[in-house]
Amino acid sequence: MKTKNLLGFFLVIASVLLLSVSFVSAGEISTAHYVEVDGTNPVTENVSVVAGETVTIQVWFTALQDDTDVRVEAEIEGEKVDEKAVSNVFDVEAGMRYKKTFTLYIPYELKDSVSDTVTLNIKVDGKDHRTLFDELTLFVQRPSYNADIMSINTPQSVAAGDLMAVDIVLKNIGYNDLDDLYITAKIPALGAEGTAYAGDLLALEPSDPNDRDDDTLSLRLYLKVPYGADSGLYTLEVEARNSDLAISVAKQVLVSNDFANNLVVGDYSKSFAVGEDGSYELLIVNPTDSVKVYRIVTESTGVLSLGLSDTIIAVQPDSSKSVILTASATVAGEYSFEVTILSSEEIVGQTTLNATVNGGVTANDAIVVLTIVLAIIFLVLLAVLIVLLKKRPEKAEEFGESYY
Repeated sequence: MKTKNLLGFFLVIASVLLLSVSFVSAGEISTAHYVEVDGTNPVTENVSVVAGETVTIQVWFTALQDDTDVRVEAEIEGEKVDEKAVSNVFDVEAGMRYKKTFTLYIPYELKDSVSDTVTLNIKVDGKDHRTLFDELTLFVQRPSYNADIMSINTPQSVAAGDLMAVDIVLKNIGYNDLDDLYITAKIPALGAEGTAYAGDLLALEPSDPNDRDDDTLSLRLYLKVPYGADSGLYTLEVEARNSDLAISVAKQVLVSNDFANNLVVGDYSKSFAVGEDGSYELLIVNPTDSVKVYRIVTESTGVLSLGLSDTIIAVQPDSSKSVILTASATVAGEYSFEVTILSSEEIVGQTTLNATVNGGVTANDAIVVLTIVLAIIFLVLLAVLIVLLKKRPEKAEEFGESYY
């Protein structure tokens, strides 16, 4: 029993000694230190920083002890968000002066005030020694002129030709009031744009509930999506601007179009015999809200003859009209031809149709036959020429007179 008590006593003594050693080894690494924020000493001067911006923090200290694995930490404490930067590890020697530089973001937490304070903490932490600098106070304020486009709401998708509603919420998060604001929404790829006058925005929400002005506004803009817009994703840009600022935010919107091509064809390929007509029904669609005049143009080879029941048609809003196209050929073969629909001389529909002409003589056969016929004609002409040359009379002998 006495042996156990004696062993316990020695264990307690050893623990106390270890704690004492730990306490001594964890002493101050520096008592001489200096801090600057953007070149200003926050101990002797009131340093003001801007929310949402970054500042440069420089730390100098003189080591009291030799130490290794030393890090310097700089931390800005906000109400909800903390920003921290840590140096790489390094070694220090007693009596030497060291400098570390950091870049820190100032949290943007000024909701109900245009200015406030944040705390800057600096710590030098080594393997055996540590120093925590005194807390430093920084005065933080909003940027002079700033606004936040808090939300942009649009339908999940919009059909080509429709009006798209764009709901926008804007808040003044700057130091000063914003006067004569304009809000613009646009889809550059479609040439769709709308602008509205938003008035004034106060820097802070007024205490009087009857005050008509506020620090936040909501408005709705309408954009006309062109009927000819292709289906797909487009970039919607929302901009708020006045004489003091211009900010913009972008989001993606989905456009659908079941009639991107105003031409609908029931059957793209037809089969018919030589000397007969193949008929194609062309449906011209007008999805707009006004009367449209369309011109139909066809293009084919000289072997294929094309005809239209109408070359110019007027189609009422949200309706369609059919046109019959006929094709015929004197030579069998496979043919293709273009059909183009124009409105105000702009192409609004285009397609390629195919024709298979059966019977008669094929184009290759026609070439062979023509070659044979020409060869026969050539041989006949050659034979006639030879006969004529053989039947040519001999030249009569000429006698001349002589005089003596």
